[in-house]
Amino acid sequence: MTDLSVPRTRLITRSFALVWALTFVTFFAAFQLFPTVPLRLRELGASLAESGRFMSLFTAGSAIGALFTGPLGDRVGHRRLVVICALLYACFLGAYALLTSRWGFYLLAFPHGIVWSGLLTATMASLAHVLPEDRRADGLSLYGLASPGGVIVGPLLGLWIFQHGGFAPIGWYLAALFILLGLLGTTLPADHPHGRAEGFKWPNAAVLTPCLILFCVALGYGALGSYTAQEGLALGMALPSAFLSFMAVGMVLMRIAMLRRGFGKRPIRKLPGMLVGAFTGLALLALLPGGMARHIAAALLYGAGYSMLHTLLNAKLLESVDPQRRGSAFGALLFAFDAGIGLGSFSLGWVIGHHGYRLGWGLGALAMLAALPLALRMSRN
Repeated sequence: MTDLSVPRTRLITRSFALVWALTFVTFFAAFQLFPTVPLRLRELGASLAESGRFMSLFTAGSAIGALFTGPLGDRVGHRRLVVICALLYACFLGAYALLTSRWGFYLLAFPHGIVWSGLLTATMASLAHVLPEDRRADGLSLYGLASPGGVIVGPLLGLWIFQHGGFAPIGWYLAALFILLGLLGTTLPADHPHGRAEGFKWPNAAVLTPCLILFCVALGYGALGSYTAQEGLALGMALPSAFLSFMAVGMVLMRIAMLRRGFGKRPIRKLPGMLVGAFTGLALLALLPGGMARHIAAALLYGAGYSMLHTLLNAKLLESVDPQRRGSAFGALLFAFDAGIGLGSFSLGWVIGHHGYRLGWGLGALAMLAALPLALRMSRN
């Protein structure tokens, strides 16, 4: 029984709000880039299947980079890594605004992904310094509103700018935004780098199962950023970014519901149900008739389940991983997720290009279903 006389630890502090804002701006900018780069590549002569190649290379760079940027943040400090990666990210965005050949995008995508991985792992590890230990699940759920908040607005604005002014203005203004992000990063709480690292180690068993689950989930997720907006345009939908925007709405609604309801003593027990919800949403995208209504209904359900997968797995890692190796642990998790996104974007992109969108969505749903036995096992341990 809870002792109501004991006050709850304060969750929302200035440091927490700053980390939240950094994450919001990161995803707000990124989800203007992800749907519009494939459209720019189509303008430069890429086929439908080829237009997903940028995302495949980008996430491959992020996946491989995460294995090294995570430990690097442990060594040099997460605040310093946030600042460096944000400024480098701005350089890549400015370069994209100047490119007139699709091969330039492919050449820059891989190193750009490495920088992205450094920004994400360092920000996530910084969160561990500002969350009270007794409210980590609540804190992660509230923090998790930052990324879908950016995803709701980002695609709408990015596609509007692209349709009215082309791609170059997106690159320039996002470059300026990431310069601002780097400046904000200098005000993050000071962390304590651990000096010389012990060297690379394979993740232990506590990290491997979450990595496998996220890899399977990401196989289906990988094609959504590159191809849902293109399907919307092909169908003549009034809101081509409907899936991405309403996916984020579903994520926000689920997080609000969980904040009101609470997670209980063992939040990880909710993992299988969330996975089934996300699977059902992607299956509906493949099977329901129609266009706009199908995208909205599928996105709301998919987003509601998908949003909590990261929160539950991250909370489990914070419980079980040595604080001096948290950067490495989150790097391994990001590696698995981005490897799945890259493989999913490439393979499902080929399927979509040759056999249509619906078969691609259906195969993505089956890939998610493969993670269910692992989620059930993890929820019982």
